[in-house]
Amino acid sequence: MTLPSPIIRHGAGPRWSDVVVHRGVATWVEVAEDSARDTAGQIEQVFAQIDATLASLGATRERLLQITIYLADLADAPTLNKLWDAWVVPGQAPVRACVQAGLSGRLRVEMIITAAVE
Repeated sequence: MTLPSPIIRHGAGPRWSDVVVHRGVATWVEVAEDSARDTAGQIEQVFAQIDATLASLGATRERLLQITIYLADLADAPTLNKLWDAWVVPGQAPVRACVQAGLSGRLRVEMIITAAVE
């Protein structure tokens, strides 16, 4: 009998974990730490937070598998696309979906990230 692969939870709390890793795949959510910023500022901040989480997991943007993006207003999609194009590694773009969603407070963007990690 083989044992099931371990599930590693980073920053586990009573309601959620910061990052969950299973079989070499990490999943986590990012929202801007400073919701007082405008949409572009929040998107830039989330990208920086993704980079920091990837680094903490020993990975880089090339290891991104999928990002689901929630915008408070789809009118912000052109801003997102401009910043995305500058941030994503050419030829290494993850699968991406972008939808409009009711976000809490002054949040303009929320992203669910999946990446391959060691």
